[in-house]
Amino acid sequence: MINAVGRDIPEEILEQTGKKPFMGNHYFDGYEYKKDGPVTKCVMNSGGSKLVESIHDVLVKCGIKDGMTLGFHHHFREGDYVVNMVMEEIHKMGIKDITICASSLGKAHDKLVEMIEDGTIVGIQSSGVRGKIGQAISEGKLKGLAVMRSHGGRVRAIETGEVRIDIAFVGAPTCDDYGNCRGIGGKSNCGVLSYSMVDADYADKVVAITDCLVPFPNFPAHISMTKVDYVVVVDEIGNPDKIATGAAKPTSDMRKLMMADYCTQFVVNAPYFKDGFSYQTGVGGASIASTISLAKIMKERNIRMRFGVGGLTKPMCDLLENGQVDALLDTQDFDLNAVESVMNQKHFRISAGEYADPFNKGAIVNKLDFVILAALEVDVHFNCNVVVGSDGVITGAQGGHPDTAAGAKCTIVISPLLQGRIPAVCTDVTTVTTPGESVDVVITDYGIAINPRRQDLIEAMKGVDLPFKTIEELRDIAYSIVGEPERVVFDDQIVGIIEGRDGTVMDVVRKIKDFEFTGE
Repeated sequence: MINAVGRDIPEEILEQTGKKPFMGNHYFDGYEYKKDGPVTKCVMNSGGSKLVESIHDVLVKCGIKDGMTLGFHHHFREGDYVVNMVMEEIHKMGIKDITICASSLGKAHDKLVEMIEDGTIVGIQSSGVRGKIGQAISEGKLKGLAVMRSHGGRVRAIETGEVRIDIAFVGAPTCDDYGNCRGIGGKSNCGVLSYSMVDADYADKVVAITDCLVPFPNFPAHISMTKVDYVVVVDEIGNPDKIATGAAKPTSDMRKLMMADYCTQFVVNAPYFKDGFSYQTGVGGASIASTISLAKIMKERNIRMRFGVGGLTKPMCDLLENGQVDALLDTQDFDLNAVESVMNQKHFRISAGEYADPFNKGAIVNKLDFVILAALEVDVHFNCNVVVGSDGVITGAQGGHPDTAAGAKCTIVISPLLQGRIPAVCTDVTTVTTPGESVDVVITDYGIAINPRRQDLIEAMKGVDLPFKTIEELRDIAYSIVGEPERVVFDDQIVGIIEGRDGTVMDVVRKIKDFEFTGE
């Protein structure tokens, strides 16, 4: 079955998952459904406390058993301790056939590989994975399919009942003994708890795990006591210093700074750059740098941003401190400056559903003027790949990439033309994660390509002094420097699927032949 981005989706995968092939961004516009609901236990008199002695004891109270689906969030990113803490206890108990439904997984969770290998974990559902888990999936070690969803797609899957979370675990920087959770106020602050909000709403059991128990009431609660079944106190839930890791750092790379300047010049010459515009940027070094340079032009021209959205970093929060943006809408903090900024009264917490769920009555991504994103690969059809490396290894995450790209009026993808010796602009991406119909502009260090679908942007840029090229020209430049890369050779075995944000199948991920992992 050939889907809307030209990918051949095997019939057996559609039968196995009960899904449809991706039919385009707007295929489900107007679709009506009834939301799912959790099993809820009435608490008439609990003695005033939900405290449980240990992770082991709370698992017993929640009725842990083989075959369950467990929910986790990734606000601590590479500093997260909660996933390993819970899964190590489950492993000790001899529980098998667990599916992990996490907002994302990373190198912090490399210990899970041994549990994949021995059958403790048989399913992974996440926006993506990095490190040794991606390696294990790419080697075909996971018994079931890995399902990669966008942040909005995860909310959709849970709300519709496609995914039923049996037990959700919320790493809460502060919590009282009745379950009121906050992302701030403790020793392990992560700022917000946005990704776990849907878990708290829809999981049958919700466990708050904290390393800072505070007196009742811990208000205003980010996750309410009305959603929480049990509270467990541990020594540490995470290391906030590791929130800002990998891509979530500023850059001094001259190539990335040049792309950031190209991006800023494109934005300020676009028709949407005017007083009251809205904006989101990813966490790549060039994206962060573009926010810094944009702030200078905003100040020079006396242009204010109405709202900024994120995944937030210090440069976005500086706009708020400097009075250049009216409000920040926050689903995740990517550095400690953003965590501290949560205390600002104009820095608002939003749920992942409010942010990006395509199956609600309106998401914030639909109100975006600009979104600045990164990609591992972009092809001549403007399809993007942010999950599977050019070597075929699962090494990234969709995050909000497909959600914001679909919603924004102007979606800009920044990527160096060459990632090492690998062309980032190519004929066909290894795996499609964001469809080309969502992507308007690709900015590289060798030039800028505007999607031919956007004749309005092409017209607006006439006379602008920027190095415009066609996407085919960018590909040809890349190939002229390093040659056309050989295609990755895959087995027939399908190890994962890339879901469109609406739950259709965007692409499949296959096991690599003669796999040799060369990452960290």
